[in-house]
Amino acid sequence: MKKFNDKSNFYSLKFNGGIMMNVTMLDLSEQYLNLKEEMDKALEEVMKSSHFIMGPNVKKLESSIAEYSNAKHGVGVASGSDALHISLLGCGVEPGDEVICPAFTFFATAGAIARIGAVPVFVDIEPNTFNIDPTKIEAAVTEKTKAIIPVHLYGQAADMDPILEIAKKHNLAVIQDAAQAIGAEYKGEKLGDLGTTVCYSFFPTKNLGAYGDGGMVVTNDDDIAEKMSVIRVHGSKPKYYHHVLGYNSRLDEMQAAVLNVKFPHLEEWIKNRQERAFYYTKLLQEKVGEHVVTPFIEEHSHHVFHQYTIRVEKRDELQAFLKENGVASMIYYPKPLHLQPVFSELGYKEGDLPETEKACAEALSLPMWPELKSEQQEYVVEKIAEFFQK
Repeated sequence: MKKFNDKSNFYSLKFNGGIMMNVTMLDLSEQYLNLKEEMDKALEEVMKSSHFIMGPNVKKLESSIAEYSNAKHGVGVASGSDALHISLLGCGVEPGDEVICPAFTFFATAGAIARIGAVPVFVDIEPNTFNIDPTKIEAAVTEKTKAIIPVHLYGQAADMDPILEIAKKHNLAVIQDAAQAIGAEYKGEKLGDLGTTVCYSFFPTKNLGAYGDGGMVVTNDDDIAEKMSVIRVHGSKPKYYHHVLGYNSRLDEMQAAVLNVKFPHLEEWIKNRQERAFYYTKLLQEKVGEHVVTPFIEEHSHHVFHQYTIRVEKRDELQAFLKENGVASMIYYPKPLHLQPVFSELGYKEGDLPETEKACAEALSLPMWPELKSEQQEYVVEKIAEFFQK
């Protein structure tokens, strides 16, 4: 296994006679420095143009991301959360409708459903991929079901064929939550080839991240694209004439300029993430294979590794030990959505989704970004091994 970028820019401290590295969860500084000249020029051009809303950078990005996703239309919005919300509205979801989704995901997935007045119906996940379990979906379908939201968690596409089959059988929209999965593929197909819409987030930590909030929906459905384009500007078409109740949810021109600079590098960054993921897996299996479950990659999947997430017993103790030794880690997610207080009236109880609840107790995400150094990864794994040797 090759090492990469041995000229490290991380820092370390003398600690109890040894060396303690500081390994953050994410470090975007090197990426910025590599793009600084081009980025500064792009932002200056926006400011010189004084075209700050729905300008040429937004149009260019919408076209680029749609083409990249094998979709006809891209609709830039203010955030990934709004991408989900506006997708649901564009697909005709109304108050009282039901939408099936996993409970092991970021809150926005179910929050977007609830904001409309619809009802999230939670189903369990596959234990190996953390994605929604297609075998559990059909039992959750009722006459009120309007859509399914599969979440492509951590950067790996959910098993879409059976999901699409169920959706076709029951005439349901399939709204893909790809906030963590831009660039992911399923059986060689881009996500835009699958389902009704695809929702992206450009939050700064994402594989393609802005310098603030941003999001986009891509689709091949002309009518849904038109409806979403109207909804994002207060439901106005033409300007000042309102036929539907919409929102102020436009992708900012400055953020689009940032993303247009970054987008040509996305494939390289994905490749770098994959290399680092494979190196993590090699090290972990060699040193702590009996204690740690490394990420499972489906044969049909092009995993883009937004996160590198392991499963481990004594997860909380391990996280505390890593923190003491300068290693950041994150728990995505510590409490499942079906047990969140805000959804208590839905009547779910502990034990209803056992695989989801187990994942919430065992999942731990390790530092991951395209410029992560091999020495940093070796240090992270060394500390994990030390924990299990105690």
